[in-house]
Amino acid sequence: MIKELDRDNQLGCSKNTIHRYMKELGLKFIIVKKKPKYVKGHCHKTFPNILDRNFSASKPNQKWCTDFTYLTLTNGAKRYNCSILDLYDRSIVATLNGKEITAELAINTLKIALNNSPNHSGLILHSDQGSQFTSKEFTEFCSEKKIIQSMSKAGCPYDNAPMESFYGTFKNEYISQHHFKDDESLNKGVYEEIYCWYNHVRPHSFNNGMTPFDKRFK
Repeated sequence: MIKELDRDNQLGCSKNTIHRYMKELGLKFIIVKKKPKYVKGHCHKTFPNILDRNFSASKPNQKWCTDFTYLTLTNGAKRYNCSILDLYDRSIVATLNGKEITAELAINTLKIALNNSPNHSGLILHSDQGSQFTSKEFTEFCSEKKIIQSMSKAGCPYDNAPMESFYGTFKNEYISQHHFKDDESLNKGVYEEIYCWYNHVRPHSFNNGMTPFDKRFK
């Protein structure tokens, strides 16, 4: 039984009562699948947490965050998404799906972001310590492009909170509401949702109700 009252003194009730009311109202639960365990790869090089949870930026292309998440096709096959978020306006400057979670996917996503944002002098790119971001291939690519890498403390998702928040919103508002039978439908849906809806239409609380691109180009 749920007997504790919340701060608004709302009446507590049992799970069975909640289930009955939801059934009568035609409401359904949204179930988010647990994140699968990844096999830890080889770490070539780690970097200090330069960002240090300072999730604000005074201009575009000053601080970016990046991460991976998994997606699932209707046949159960796993796909992986890598996205890069600009902390200035919370826009997604690049997103890319792949069949494997690799350094190559991270590099290709970063290439898209750099092509879309030519003025990125002094850019800080923050990530976790996943093997894709600490790999020789990725770290050398960042060094070549003069990108300053910053990394979360191992096992601390709060150090990359904006990416965690974005993926939570993305999965709850879109992925959990749709089914994808193949890569074509998944890619089309993900790219349209992120590049069109999330960046241009959906208001963001961080931007005081403006969309990411409203803030970027105001």
